[in-house]
Amino acid sequence: VQLQASGGGLVQARDSLRLSCVASGRTFSSYFMGWFRQAPGKEREFVALISWSAGTTNYADSVKGRFTISRDGAKNTVYLQMNSLKPEDTAVYYCAAGNYGSRNPALFNSWGQGTLVTVSS
Repeated sequence: VQLQASGGGLVQARDSLRLSCVASGRTFSSYFMGWFRQAPGKEREFVALISWSAGTTNYADSVKGRFTISRDGAKNTVYLQMNSLKPEDTAVYYCAAGNYGSRNPALFNSWGQGTLVTVSS
């Protein structure tokens, strides 16, 4: 699976952004798609997860109620709608695909290139 993430940028606190991740290369019906982020000097952390087939979702506590993950099967695309952004959301955001519905990035075997989100106060 090849993944291409986009949509990052520089925004102010309380603004919104939508990230996109286009997947290609094979069928995804058995996959889980995740968004992770990595801030400077910190480890990569889980943000959100969606089951491609069932559409069930899971969120990190830090983004619950502000971020929404969704997928469009016709476009092979996963989205991360980010509302009420905070400076602490600043990070490089990565989309990933894997066979397990896990928050552990080590269990995801395909990764996009990352897109930078910067939130100013």
